[in-house]
Amino acid sequence: MSRTIQVTFDAHDPETLSRFWAAALGYVNPPPPGREVAPGQDVFAAWHEFLRDVGVPESQWNSSSAAQDPDGDGPRLFFQQVPEGKTAKNRVHLDVRAAPGLEGEERMAALEAECERLVALGATRVERHEPALPLTAGHIVMTDPEGNEFCLD
Repeated sequence: MSRTIQVTFDAHDPETLSRFWAAALGYVNPPPPGREVAPGQDVFAAWHEFLRDVGVPESQWNSSSAAQDPDGDGPRLFFQQVPEGKTAKNRVHLDVRAAPGLEGEERMAALEAECERLVALGATRVERHEPALPLTAGHIVMTDPEGNEFCLD
């Protein structure tokens, strides 16, 4: 029997990282339990209201957050606040499949366009790796707003 997975990120600012990854992947940030969020309403404002209503101190409102695939296909992402900052390279990273089925310059142009979009959302470009067939089709290494490495593939 196969299992579904959740990818968990240690974070300084779970809400900001959750917003970034939801926008990067076309995911959504889920509403609070038993609450609906109207189109155009900020889901985090709804969370803050919910947490206030259930008595969670404001100092704990940004202790965790999540992002999930609206179609239910991809893994849920969970962001938990930790006191320490990132100190070393990730041992595991995400590959964001931004150019499936594309090759050569067409592929790299698609990766560059996605790179620009993600930089505008707060990511940082690290380096571009050119195609070297048959071993690699080319990719771009990036970091999210808290410095976690990922690749556009």
